[in-house]
Order: sequence, then structure tokens, then C-alpha cells
Amino acid sequence: MTAKIPASLLLGTILLFTGCKADTALKNGETLDKSSKNAITTEPASTNAPTVDPAQAATIVGTVKFSGTAPKPVKIDMSMDPACAMSGTDNASEQYAVNDGKLANVFVYIKSGAPAASVTASYTVTLDQKGCRYEPHVIAIQQGGSIIFKNSDPTMHNVHIVAPGDSGALDVSQGPMGEPQSQQFVKTAIMMPVRCNNHPWMSAFINVAPTPYFAVTGKDGKFKIEGLPPGTYTLAAVHEKLGEQDVEIKVPAKATEKEEFTFQMK
Repeated sequence: MTAKIPASLLLGTILLFTGCKADTALKNGETLDKSSKNAITTEPASTNAPTVDPAQAATIVGTVKFSGTAPKPVKIDMSMDPACAMSGTDNASEQYAVNDGKLANVFVYIKSGAPAASVTASYTVTLDQKGCRYEPHVIAIQQGGSIIFKNSDPTMHNVHIVAPGDSGALDVSQGPMGEPQSQQFVKTAIMMPVRCNNHPWMSAFINVAPTPYFAVTGKDGKFKIEGLPPGTYTLAAVHEKLGEQDVEIKVPAKATEKEEFTFQMK
């Protein structure tokens, strides 16, 4: 007589052997050794922190819009991983997140003209893996800050980042609902892609800004950059598919300047 395998044990076995490829695992809170071939190497940066008089500080606010008809999100088939298929979460492509003509997931930052800033290790952002997708889809940190990678799913994931230039790749595995892991980023980067080796639909983008003057638009397409000294700046808005738009903006002391960007299909 053949013994029956309990359903809970069978499910646990499936989850153990599904998910993303296990490559380089980091201990909780550990950063990669920068002598490693997987390290993200240091880019020279200013050691002078910006000096801003709070009484003179200015703000830039604005909205990023989308003109025309945006492509409809494409539903993603996650049946290749039972844990993803059973998540009960609808998953769709996120390249064009348009709501009422407003464009989300746009990285807006001061591209030039900002005072020199020191590399800071105090800035942290969390990138979660939930419902077999990365959340948020686009994140931003200041140069020298860290990203906390979290896996909220009952399946193995990994974070695979192909870094710009010759700084190599980051390939970090995370077990099902495992301990969060942290990685410091000391090289500036714009829309650096994040992928999963075995869940090809999973996609996110990391931005590492040289100064603290940046934002990522929400569902309402709005952004806000505070604490700027008065001056003339190049303000850039970057979208993963639609490219970059730059505008020169003059910001008087204690003022709140408004700026809008409008993207459309190429």
C-alpha cells in the first residue's frame, strides 16, 4: 500500500524547489565586499555637504503628464511558479502607469546646478518582493545610501542588478519570507534595472542620485523637491521607456516654483 503524502508537506516541497536561482546570498545587514567581482564600485564624490539656509530654502513642485492613449497593462501569467500562481494577486506590466493622464514611476531630480553633497550612509529605502513582483516599481536613494531587500513571498526570489559601466553585477538570493538584506550603493545611476533570474516578469528600477534633491512620481503624477538654495538648475524627469526630459528652472529664495513635464509615446 502506498503512503499518502500530506498536502502541506507537498506544498512546502514545491515552494522549496521553485523560485529564483540561488546565487550570492548576503547575511542580514551585510554589504558586499567592494573587492568582490560582484561589488558595485565606488565613484569619486564630493566630500562637501550642501549648506542651505533654512530661511532661504526653496521648493519645486510639479506634475508629470502623459499625452495620448497609453498602452494597456498586459496581464502576466505566473503559473510557472505555484507559489506565485496561488498568491491571489493580479499581476500586470508596469511600464506605463497612467492614471487620468498623470504618469507614475518617473524619477525627477536636479541634474545640474545643485550644491555639492557628501556621500551619505543614512538614507535607506525598502524594495519588497510581494505577490511575485517588486514593490515599488521605481525607487530612488541618495548616493551612499542603502536599499533593504525584503521577500514577503512564500517562494525563493533573487535581486539581479546589472550595474552601469564596469562595476559588475549584484545577484542576491533570498529564501521564502527570509530575513531582509541590505546593500549600500555608492555609485550614481539612473534607471538601473532590477530583474529576477527565474521570474522573468519581475522588474524594477533603482536610481542613485548625487544629491538629496530628487523624487519619484506617485499615481497622481506629482513630485516635490524641498530644501533647495536659491539658484538656477537643470531639472530632469526620466521614465524607463519614454526617456528623459530636461528643463532649466530658476528658483528664487523662499519660493515654491511649479514645473510640468509631458510625455507621449515615441
